[in-house]
Amino acid sequence: MDHYIYLTYLFVLFIVLPFLLTGILRKVRAFTQGRKGPKIIQFFLEFQKFYLKVPVLHNNVSSLSHIAPRVALFSSLMIWTLVLFEWAPFIFIPFFLALYRFAYIGFAMEGATSFGGMASGREILLSVMVEPTFILMILAAQSHIEISETPQGILIGSLFLILSFIAILAELAKPPFDDPRTHLELTMVHEAMILEASGRQMAFFELASSVKLSALLVFLVKLALEHSKIFRTNSLDGLNREFLILPAVIFLAIVIGFWEANSVRRKWTWIPEFMGLTFIAILILGTLVKLS
Repeated sequence: MDHYIYLTYLFVLFIVLPFLLTGILRKVRAFTQGRKGPKIIQFFLEFQKFYLKVPVLHNNVSSLSHIAPRVALFSSLMIWTLVLFEWAPFIFIPFFLALYRFAYIGFAMEGATSFGGMASGREILLSVMVEPTFILMILAAQSHIEISETPQGILIGSLFLILSFIAILAELAKPPFDDPRTHLELTMVHEAMILEASGRQMAFFELASSVKLSALLVFLVKLALEHSKIFRTNSLDGLNREFLILPAVIFLAIVIGFWEANSVRRKWTWIPEFMGLTFIAILILGTLVKLS
């Protein structure tokens, strides 16, 4: 009986969470800026509206413009199912992230616009800086390290999770790496790559981005829950611990909403040094967690 309840819970998360997290993030960001903001379900309504519209394409468009949005959605869904249902090792995540990134960059270059090329270069820079750190996080998730209950263990584990959260912000192109609040092409990354998208293409790209957000946040929550002795108690063992995923992920979405509203984008020359230090810090902290 518990097994069926757990599967139903995962299925509900799979369907609802991508729409819910984006709605919460937008609502919190607007509230922090003193605005009423959109409804929680506004993202679902926007997706439905875009999906029912026919894309507007230029005359020299190739089949890549039709395939790229579907490939981006497919790769994000593969990451989402892999993180949620764990049907394969997490080490497959970087491969699907690369496919997701290829779809975005291919669509941006297909439009042959200066903004698309500029944003593609920024996306490649972010991927080169983030992927080593993300692979290190995955290796930690696949290993048997545990955050001990001692004060130094909690401190080291917390720093490790905070730096992992920063790496996820870079992968999602959130502040301080990008500023999605502005609609100025010169400050965009993902948004500038899909300026030529419309109709059903825009629906696929927006849903793919939301699914990716959900997958990476759930991955971080699972990294904390499955590798911490704090949550390995009699009351939070097995199935009960898995039900903490939903409130923890909603909390992270609220944090990102506040962070987007109160932070700014840094210079691009700052990113390689910062992500290099993040990689070294995660490597050291992961080693210390293993030794503690």
